[in-house]
Amino acid sequence: MSDIEVVRHPRARSMRLSIDPASGRVRLTIPKRGSERAALKWAAGQHDWIEARRAELPLPRPFVPGAVVPVFGESLRLVHDGAARRSVKRTTTTLVCGGPADAFGGRIERWLRSEARRVLEAETLALADSAGITVTSVSVGDPRSRWGSCSSSGAIRYSWRLILAPPFVLQSTVAHELAHRRHMNHGPDFHALERDLLGADPVQARQWLRAHGASLHWFGRSSAGAG
Repeated sequence: MSDIEVVRHPRARSMRLSIDPASGRVRLTIPKRGSERAALKWAAGQHDWIEARRAELPLPRPFVPGAVVPVFGESLRLVHDGAARRSVKRTTTTLVCGGPADAFGGRIERWLRSEARRVLEAETLALADSAGITVTSVSVGDPRSRWGSCSSSGAIRYSWRLILAPPFVLQSTVAHELAHRRHMNHGPDFHALERDLLGADPVQARQWLRAHGASLHWFGRSSAGAG
């Protein structure tokens, strides 16, 4: 199977298969000195298990005309209008984009990334200013394993896909990263500051991300392992 990612783990005692819920990619973990050839042969015999687990993954949500996309708490329908400008225009209920149909999905994603950066930068700087916290930069990317990160220099980076989550989830992530500006750990002082910055218990946002976070990675994709 050519789509299996083989990972050698120093503490692994046996072979183990898992499916990345954010990408659908198969991961084969083997002991540090295990035989990769033997492990791949074993994995090839687990086809039914792999397909069953993939069937449980979130459904792909490609950016195509007619699709509905959540944007910071609002549901917006995607519209392709060949006579409209190529740049994306937001109305009360839609995102309208012109130009060639085969470029539609890419333009929608670029708009969403730009909107994510705008909203996250505004939310971050406003909260940082009110709390007297210094932030040197705010940017967005598309990491698979984290929703935000904060460096010791004050640079904060988020997943652009937070714009697809409910506002309280995005705002909780902002409070989480800002709390790291004073506490680069997850100790009691960090959690106390996180709650204070958010003005609420962040547990609800964490629970939402555990339950629904993987599904955000399937927006803009047409199939498992694509995109």
